[in-house]
Amino acid sequence: MTATAKQLIKLLIRILITAGLLIWVFSQIDFEQFLQTIKSARWQSLIAVWVFAVILFWIRSMKMRLILKKQSCLISTNTIFGATAATCLYSLILPGILSTGVKWYILKKGTGKSSNVLCSMIYNQWLIMTIMTAFGLAALMFTNPASPSISNTKNQWLFLAVCGILITAIIVISLLLLNSRTGGKITKGIATLLRPFPAKIQQKGLEVLDQIVTFQTAGAGFHLKIIAISIFDTLIGGVIVYILSARAANVTAPIGTYVWLCAVIYILGRVPISVANLGVREVMLVVLLAPYGVEKPQALLMSMILFSVLVFMAVIGAGYQIFWTVTAKKSNPPINNA
Repeated sequence: MTATAKQLIKLLIRILITAGLLIWVFSQIDFEQFLQTIKSARWQSLIAVWVFAVILFWIRSMKMRLILKKQSCLISTNTIFGATAATCLYSLILPGILSTGVKWYILKKGTGKSSNVLCSMIYNQWLIMTIMTAFGLAALMFTNPASPSISNTKNQWLFLAVCGILITAIIVISLLLLNSRTGGKITKGIATLLRPFPAKIQQKGLEVLDQIVTFQTAGAGFHLKIIAISIFDTLIGGVIVYILSARAANVTAPIGTYVWLCAVIYILGRVPISVANLGVREVMLVVLLAPYGVEKPQALLMSMILFSVLVFMAVIGAGYQIFWTVTAKKSNPPINNA
């Protein structure tokens, strides 16, 4: 079987998973009630969601520029923003983390340093995943969606203990990995694990590990700055987008709920099991908002509003893609052999 055939089969499986999840969600919805939910929606909040999302994406691009600069990769915020928007465009076709390969290609082309760009992206994604997981678990501790019959028993304390242990483990591992002394030992351990792999994979892996050393010696000030920006643009900003989307769909839930919902859906969105996170996001919102008294049509509408952010950014990404294509053609006019 050729590599192309394998890719097509994987894409078909993800399309089937996406379709299956969406079919299940829509089978749970009363369409007359859904139409009433659409009519009563606060559509002025939709504009606020889009505008705020663009601002957040620009801030994320500024943060990425700082990370790339640490890797001696000089590139403008505008190019990074365009690459991020283009990634949104391709994420409508390529599932989960696979779509970030488009961003890597654009940034690699702009800097000429593939390993440095890859390491910067890994550092950025790892930091975001760590922050989202830690804050998501903390939010779960305070807004446990479990039923009252469970929350009044010792299982509640067990749940809190498990969340606390996981948060502590995440923080400790992060500190050890970023420390210049202990981090080196961890990267050496990872290098040892690469030995069974083919030489080409080992070489690429070792190149990335060499670049990670830069971040281990970057100093606490740099990490704290990037962490602070990540907390604002991904966590706080993401939660605000969720709150605005909920407001548009007339959904009411505790603020802490939006924190762990945002974290759960973001993390699941990195797993390449569906296209553009469709189906996964809808199922999560419909199921996880139910304990808070949110009707299924309202949860579905909220998920559609959140999906519209991706579509809006994809449109911007298409604009960047067209501009880059036209500019490239003007810079490299066809040779006339006549």
